[in-house]
Amino acid sequence: MERDKKTGANRVEEFAGAPAKALDATLQKTGEMAHRLPNSKAAQRTRVYWNTLGPGLTTGAADDDPSGIATYSQTGAQYGFQLLWLSALTFPLMAIVQEMCARIGIVTGRGLAGNIRAHFSRKVLYFVTLFLFAANAFNIGADLGAMAKGVQLLDKGLSFGLIVISFTVLCSLLQIFLPYGRYAHYLKWLALILLAYVASAILAHLNWSKVAHHAFIPSIRFTKDQLLLICAILGTTISPYLFFWQTSQEVEEEVLQGRTSIASRRGGDPKEIKKMRIDIWSGMFLSNVVMFFIIAACGAILFPAGITHIKTAADAAQALRPFAGNATYWLFAAGIIGTGLLAIPVLAGSSSYAISEGLKWKEGLYRNLRQAHAFYGTIIIAMLVGLSMNFIGLDPIKALIYSAVANGIVAPLVLAPIVILSSNKKVMGDFVNKKPVTWMGWAVTGLMSVAGLAAIYSLF
Repeated sequence: MERDKKTGANRVEEFAGAPAKALDATLQKTGEMAHRLPNSKAAQRTRVYWNTLGPGLTTGAADDDPSGIATYSQTGAQYGFQLLWLSALTFPLMAIVQEMCARIGIVTGRGLAGNIRAHFSRKVLYFVTLFLFAANAFNIGADLGAMAKGVQLLDKGLSFGLIVISFTVLCSLLQIFLPYGRYAHYLKWLALILLAYVASAILAHLNWSKVAHHAFIPSIRFTKDQLLLICAILGTTISPYLFFWQTSQEVEEEVLQGRTSIASRRGGDPKEIKKMRIDIWSGMFLSNVVMFFIIAACGAILFPAGITHIKTAADAAQALRPFAGNATYWLFAAGIIGTGLLAIPVLAGSSSYAISEGLKWKEGLYRNLRQAHAFYGTIIIAMLVGLSMNFIGLDPIKALIYSAVANGIVAPLVLAPIVILSSNKKVMGDFVNKKPVTWMGWAVTGLMSVAGLAAIYSLF
């Protein structure tokens, strides 16, 4: 960024960049270590694969936010392994939807809200963005609170309010003052924190024969509580904020390559689409693997012990400690903080992309604050609304339920335009949906419609 004069804004930027410099040094050392690895074909393929990953990886990882972790922990604690099959179900559904979003971004050269505004009624867009903002605000609030509880797991003497405010300020400053290239680089590495949950489940010594049985054989009880929990799982895995974020990140990547105008970004090539597919399916696979292991760990440890009342991810960590030991406890605590740092910017950013594109404001993380003050202003407002949720006494479980219901209402309204746009040859050219993909897209739309109605029904 330009620093011709030492203005107050520059000093704020330097403050925001302080943790970034430390992270730069860590990543540089990591990169140096990677280059010292044996130059075998396997090592070369690993490096090529890692370089292929980008927006899809961070989007998938952001799906496993502290709110999602709490939902998965509650699922395992209440029902054991019974609902493990949901992780296998949601994987292809997520990947297909996110791939459609990514293709729309690559081929049209603009974000999802911009495409909806161009091809559909603006009333639909405004309705969707309103509910999206509300759902994301609830999620941001729940995630900030969960991160604060995660820090208190490490040091109980720290003030909850101070921690929440500190995380709000840190996440806001990093989004506003960190250049997109560096920011995306950090998010990519931060996604690896999710492996903590895989490790914690392995340390739990699972009964793998029972795990395998429930992973592929569906089982469901048609009770209100279980239906609501299933709706919450679907709402937190196939979430509208991921659709907007994925599409806009593909555009951001193209801008990073020098294609700054919509005209220069239109179109695509097979190599670019192939790379995107590897990225998307890898990211969604990671997301669902983590979901699988969290449900399995809590199902193996908490469910047999009769510990079924899990409100937050911190509750899950504390409940696991006496049975699974300190290693699992610390891994859960680290995961809560790391996933929150990854997911909150995605939640706030997706709201801002949707609103800014819908109202034709200048948008994009590649722009600085002076160039896109309304875009960053929306991020700040979303963060402040989420922050306020932690000081009005809103129960975290209720926040998750409200968020799931809002996502259930919004998801079909966003999914329908996504399927229509990606199936339109005039819009997508040679990269239009294949018929099976279109059918799957409509199936997901129908499933999310049913989930939304079931969530609303379960509340009454």
